[in-house]
Amino acid sequence: MAKDKILWGGAIAANQTEGAYNLGGKGISIADIKPKPKEIDTSRFYGMGHTKAEIIKLMKDTSSYFPRRKAIDFYHTYKQDIALLKEMGFTCFRFSIAWTRIFPNGDDEEPNEEGLNFYDSLIDEIITNGMEPIVTISHYEMPINLVLNYKGWTDQKLIDFFVSYAEILFKRYNNKVHYWIPFNQINMIEIFEEDGVSHGDFASLGLVKGEHDNWQQARYQAIHNQFIASAKVTKLAHQINTNNKIGVMNVSDLQYADSCNPKTVFKAAQLNQLRNYFFLDVLLRGIYPKYIYRYFKDNNIDIKVTEEEKSLLKYNTADFLAISYYFTHTYDESGNRKQNPYLKTTPWNWAIDPTGLRYALNEYWQIYQKPIMIAENGYGNYDQFIDGKIHDINRINYLKEHIDAVIEAANDGIDILAYTSWGPIDLVSDSTGEMEKRYGYIYVDLNNNGTGSNKRYKKDSFYWFQEYIKKLKQ
Repeated sequence: MAKDKILWGGAIAANQTEGAYNLGGKGISIADIKPKPKEIDTSRFYGMGHTKAEIIKLMKDTSSYFPRRKAIDFYHTYKQDIALLKEMGFTCFRFSIAWTRIFPNGDDEEPNEEGLNFYDSLIDEIITNGMEPIVTISHYEMPINLVLNYKGWTDQKLIDFFVSYAEILFKRYNNKVHYWIPFNQINMIEIFEEDGVSHGDFASLGLVKGEHDNWQQARYQAIHNQFIASAKVTKLAHQINTNNKIGVMNVSDLQYADSCNPKTVFKAAQLNQLRNYFFLDVLLRGIYPKYIYRYFKDNNIDIKVTEEEKSLLKYNTADFLAISYYFTHTYDESGNRKQNPYLKTTPWNWAIDPTGLRYALNEYWQIYQKPIMIAENGYGNYDQFIDGKIHDINRINYLKEHIDAVIEAANDGIDILAYTSWGPIDLVSDSTGEMEKRYGYIYVDLNNNGTGSNKRYKKDSFYWFQEYIKKLKQ
């Protein structure tokens, strides 16, 4: 695909931007109970696992600061924010719809009209400003009721709840939204683990500590139910409108071997199968690959895939691949993560690897032959706000190198659908819950404790992107 056909824009999530957590009939989500850590360790992901008692305690907590409840107040500022994105030259905008604004408890019989009205206005604003809306249906915003009373995605009832939710969206925004992503970063398990619990276990799957005798069994049963929900949603979307395109979204976490030792190379290949290709084989090829059954057997995991489910997966594969790309990892033959000596890192110690992006795009294209959307990519940084200006040359360099890698991948013959950099406007960090890990072209005057004017300021990267995108469109 020629570079002038690629959609260029940015991406946000409702729970990291909207705020207004108790307005408009919205229910409580997983994200709403994540307090700001007392001391932030930038190498960690926070809020990865809770017991049921801890969740209930957090819901009643009136003394802690919960940054996602306020966020950057996009719920009220979206018109001025969308106008700024238009000024930069965006041709698309990826955002999520908060499940709890539509079905506050997840199992409600009727949708919340006030929540739908908000997204009516937001989507119209995006389209009016010349951008293609790209919607993530579930971006770490599961209703807390589904966690407490259904044990999250381990319960098959969530499949029907999710399909009902998606159906409301498909019909409401028919002919307005054409690109849909059911689950953000569906492979976010066994990545960033602590004590056997990963970020995705709670944020995406709704798994609660103490509720499952076999954590691995629960984890993969929940993933299986998300696979079935994805296939059903894909089938439904195509029935409602043949122009609908459904994507599967992965964290691109392709592993490098730290040496040419064949055992190390093979270990990296096994990690790539487990953490990347398994999810894509199911949702892009429509099959449970044989290697995953070997893994299940070795780890006491028993996932029953019925003939009906096999047929559903086979005939309702996703239309495109969406990836989030921030880094690559290097591993030794035992599967231990190592620092790549050839790469520099961000202030959060994430390896900066633009060539790795081109490599990943080529790998995915060679295997799956489906259009690829870079749904997230960005540079988190401590920005210096001095006299109303932010000189963020490191971000400019990072983004230029990665966008250039995307262009090279397109020149390699890969069908690149879109590039949406993460957090075009500063937002609450998913990993640490802080505002000061900033990704945006637009600075938001808020601190980690929520103080600040909430005013928007254009960074140097704003003007850089504005000019750079003009050239890319030519």
